[in-house]
Amino acid sequence: MKKGKLIVFSAPSGSGKTTIVRHLLGKEDLNLEFSISAASRPARGEEVNGKDYYFISTKEFKQHIKNGDFLEWEEVYRDNFYGTLKSEIDRIWEKGKNVIFDIDVSGGLRIKHKFPEETLAVFVKPPSIDELKIRLKKRSTESDDKINMRIAKASVELATAPQFDKIIKNYDLETAKEDAYQLVKEFVSES
Repeated sequence: MKKGKLIVFSAPSGSGKTTIVRHLLGKEDLNLEFSISAASRPARGEEVNGKDYYFISTKEFKQHIKNGDFLEWEEVYRDNFYGTLKSEIDRIWEKGKNVIFDIDVSGGLRIKHKFPEETLAVFVKPPSIDELKIRLKKRSTESDDKINMRIAKASVELATAPQFDKIIKNYDLETAKEDAYQLVKEFVSES
């Protein structure tokens, strides 16, 4: 099986990484397919199992960890696990496509360390912590406590930005999308 490229987008929640990744998936010349993460939480809002995440129970998730089925995984909050199944990467590479991830900072860096040559790790930087809080509140999907947890985590995540290959500043979404496209296009065209 020929290995494709791995393109990791990481950022604090609310930075715009999901919007940027969706934009890139629409660019056929990049030959991308989305890596669907596994999550031990229930679906939120319009999320669909097998499209947005593979929603599995905490018990099943822990069994996959024991079996060594994950490329990377993390307990993001207590009993709230996220991870990338090795089988997901194999599935996409078998189709001859490059894998794009919308993934938390720790997971993104783990993938970069495991596949340093095949991976482009991009950090999406928000304008400010205050702007992040506004964006998270606008979503109306989580309680104030959850939002405050995400904001506290964001400060720690922002400190990891220099460990990524590239940083995209998302002060203007259209500019950030174009910057991301140019970065990925250059990376996937390298042999």
